[in-house]
Amino acid sequence: MRPLSYARPHDAATAVALVEHNPGAAFLAGGTTEVDLLRIGVHRHDLLVDINELPYREVEELPGGGLRLGALARMTDAARDPRVMARYPAVSQALLLGASEQLRNMASIGGNLCQRVRCGYFRDGVSPCDKRDPGTGCAALDGINRGHAVLGTSSHCIATHPSDLAVALVAFDAVVHVIGPGGSRAIAIDDFYVLPGDAPQREHPLGRGELIVAVDLPGAALAARSTYVKIRDRQSYEFALVSVAAAIEVSEGAVRDVGLALGGVGTKPWRARRAEAELMGAPATRESYERAAAAELSAAEVREHNAFKVPLAQRTIVRVLAGAA
Repeated sequence: MRPLSYARPHDAATAVALVEHNPGAAFLAGGTTEVDLLRIGVHRHDLLVDINELPYREVEELPGGGLRLGALARMTDAARDPRVMARYPAVSQALLLGASEQLRNMASIGGNLCQRVRCGYFRDGVSPCDKRDPGTGCAALDGINRGHAVLGTSSHCIATHPSDLAVALVAFDAVVHVIGPGGSRAIAIDDFYVLPGDAPQREHPLGRGELIVAVDLPGAALAARSTYVKIRDRQSYEFALVSVAAAIEVSEGAVRDVGLALGGVGTKPWRARRAEAELMGAPATRESYERAAAAELSAAEVREHNAFKVPLAQRTIVRVLAGAA
């Protein structure tokens, strides 16, 4: 068993400094992913910095009707906040569909956004995996890849990002706030996730010691009419084969505004910008939705076992847009 140290600072500056100055340190919030990865030997940290004493648990009002989700707010609490339910129903639905009740009661907003991929080759600790051990290759490319990504892939990684919450946040232009050794900064949620490219081990633009403190949801009337649909192998707790977060505004039979993001198909939460561009100003018809879905999935790169995700994603997009409209 590896020796493991533990610290529970009472202020953010101390927490940041502990991780900044110790290459083997990591932040610990709910621990629902971090502890698992430590147990199976994928993460090899020697110091856990417990941040649960820090004051980032609240859901707060923002000017213009937006909301700020504290990074340490528990998934269940954020999902059942009446303001989240009313103004961002897709966010509430994504949170509730994202884990079992027991996990939601522990898991935090910030931890959910930073969870690692669920690829079995990444987690088994021995298979070639460029994300876990850069330069060793990607066993999923020619292995069992039914659950893997078809968008944003590279020759080094095809693992899907597992967060449901992140998909809904990407659809509505959320902003991630972090603090670190260099001070505070804000990162657009779509920029918070990095495509694997030639460096799949780098998943976020966070520097050493940087800590998520909040996620801002900008005020948007469109988001109040949003929905989140998750297609999975079983209705109980399971990761998405395909998911869609969407909201659409129709006026005089034409699409006037739309927000659309996909989960289960991309190496990052996937903002469907091609589909959005295809829809803007188009007739609000099933034919338009089908063209938009086909445009978005035209860039898909499939493998032996995951080609089914392309038509499944297209059908789900059409279903969600038609229902939302």
